[in-house]
Amino acid sequence: MSTVSRRRFLKISGCGAGLAAAASAAPYLPGAQASAQDGELRRVPTFCDVCFWKCGAIATVKGGKLWKIEGNPEDPLSRGRLCPRGTGGVGAHLDPDRLRAPLIRREARGREEWVEVTWDQALDRIAEKLQAIEKSHGPEAVAMFSHGIGGAFLKHTIKAFGSPNIAAPSYAQCRGPRDVGFSLTFGEDVSSPERTDIKNARCLVLIGSHLGENMHNTQVQEFAEAIGNGASVIVVDPRFSVAASKAKHYLPIKPGTDLALLLAWMNVLVTEGLYDREYVEAYGYGFDAFESIVAQYTPEWAYARTTIPPQLIRETAREMARQRPATLVHPGRHVTWYGDDAQRSRAIALLNALLGSWGRRGGFYSQASMDVPGYPYPPYPKPDRPRADNPGKRYPFADGALSTGIREATLTGEPYPIKGWLVYATNLLQALPNQEETIRAIRQLDLMVVVDVVPSEIAGWADVVLPESVYLERHDELNVEWFREPFVALRQPVVDAPHEQKPNWWIARELAKRLGLERYFPWTDIDDYLRRRVESAGLDYDRLKRDGILRGARQPIYFDEGVPAEFPTPSGKIEFYSSQLAAAGFDAVPKYTPPDEPPPGYFRLLYGRSPVHSFSRTQTNPILAEMMDENEVWLNADIARRYGLASGDRVRLRNQDDVLSDPIRVKATQRIRGDCVYMVHGFGHTARGLRSTRGKGASDASLITRYTIDPLMGGNGMSVNFVKLELEA
Repeated sequence: MSTVSRRRFLKISGCGAGLAAAASAAPYLPGAQASAQDGELRRVPTFCDVCFWKCGAIATVKGGKLWKIEGNPEDPLSRGRLCPRGTGGVGAHLDPDRLRAPLIRREARGREEWVEVTWDQALDRIAEKLQAIEKSHGPEAVAMFSHGIGGAFLKHTIKAFGSPNIAAPSYAQCRGPRDVGFSLTFGEDVSSPERTDIKNARCLVLIGSHLGENMHNTQVQEFAEAIGNGASVIVVDPRFSVAASKAKHYLPIKPGTDLALLLAWMNVLVTEGLYDREYVEAYGYGFDAFESIVAQYTPEWAYARTTIPPQLIRETAREMARQRPATLVHPGRHVTWYGDDAQRSRAIALLNALLGSWGRRGGFYSQASMDVPGYPYPPYPKPDRPRADNPGKRYPFADGALSTGIREATLTGEPYPIKGWLVYATNLLQALPNQEETIRAIRQLDLMVVVDVVPSEIAGWADVVLPESVYLERHDELNVEWFREPFVALRQPVVDAPHEQKPNWWIARELAKRLGLERYFPWTDIDDYLRRRVESAGLDYDRLKRDGILRGARQPIYFDEGVPAEFPTPSGKIEFYSSQLAAAGFDAVPKYTPPDEPPPGYFRLLYGRSPVHSFSRTQTNPILAEMMDENEVWLNADIARRYGLASGDRVRLRNQDDVLSDPIRVKATQRIRGDCVYMVHGFGHTARGLRSTRGKGASDASLITRYTIDPLMGGNGMSVNFVKLELEA
């Protein structure tokens, strides 16, 4: 591949016919306004909300209507470019399926029969029900599920109400095992956005991490930059992904055996003396015990489990060693696969430690952040009872709330009853495993409130549905990110909401008033709140409104730049052998346990992301739907021939628990192993209000009826489901 083509392979400045206008964007001048024959142009800086990355953006309003969105060149996250989802954000405002007014349930839960009401009526009903729950069961009986920065003010209200039960599905169903595995090893997690120095890596190792499909803007830009600089890429994946097409080495691993490969790689580095001995001697703890344990995990041992030839295991380990310490074994995201995920993530952390990449250029940098004080609120009331999600610290290393733990408490009433749910910006029926368990838990509630922008499946089970304005129509909490360099970013309205939608901060404050919690919202309006926070840091709020971002001075981010080589573990060092794991009865060094094999005639179900969609949130966005309006099931071409199938044919998937999917198109391809199938997450919607996307594609979430709980931190391993094919007549 030529240098030019390697540099350009993931150009993301525009995508699809619906986004063609973005390519002609004029350079951004802060506060600029211009006139044209077809209407006035007004450009407003903000930051994106189509995924959690929160890229800085410039929205252009033309003739009073939202026209286009592009990256803010001053923003270190977007670097002036947005991914396809970001440039397609115009469609969030134009979405024909948006919720328009508050709704109160008219019939039984799940019937999706509603009465439109005023905001006063909806909020009065919610406050009345919450106060009744508080009187009968205590404030802790109310739980909140939230995704994204928009939930900040509603979390504030729930904490002021007196409940500690606030969970994000992104912990137990996505990143939690990764963060725990790295914290057990280095004393710190990799944060979000991840502290990965991809652009300076000379060797990048991706294990089930689909850069280019999992479209996290900065990482994808840095991935392209690293490849353009000649970095070698090693990809481990049962599926030949976009990232795999850029790899020097592609390892089509048997699903579920990643930990075996990681142990074999570490075996090679240690037994051949290829690890960073000076780094390990200076910063490592328990290396001798670690060395004796990994001695048994030879490449030949791993071959029988992974199907990766020993010679290839050795060559890829040596490639990592040749480029150390600028070898980055990516920690991944959405790492909840098989139930041993915290230990697998710890193995990734240990492999990075052997290569000396933590705190080093091309590995993991130390993050920087602006010092912006919080608002001087009164203290929250101290709950009488601890969180309900992890009673007795059953999962001793969980450092975040477990959403399935709250669901279990709702079902069982233990350690105490949960009678109210507030669900913000997360479709729990798509996010949590085993939809039937979620529905049974909902039936136990006295109140469920959903705050969202579209009538999702979880909204169909709510008692009250509140329509939120989309990110282009509202202020949100400041984004004071931990990143490569310090900055603070502002989200501010670009256009008005088209109907009765309201911003989350307004909803949170109005609900607090009705609960007698006015003292927790002493500011007059959101602008007053934001100005107070920014100016208390000695920053210029008016400039922030004008530019959308304020950047701080660059700070050291590597050990050799003066960052202290500190590891807040019990030993104060990198823990190759974890005494705290051993004391809790767990393996001090990760140990491989094979996952269950599929029954005869079944395939392991794998799932992932599309570069033009975020989870199940964006399928109704008309611009993004134009690029991908349904998903497919990837099936090995040889297997497809045996079934008499070709690409475009439709099948149904039936899982091991006899759950049958909607019809889904086949993608017959040599780019996937024959023992698994793969589908993009987020399709197969069933909610009546999702008129534009209902019935398109199939839902992987409906087929994920089984999950294995990580014993260290309670995460949900969800790649333990199997499906067989049923041909459409």
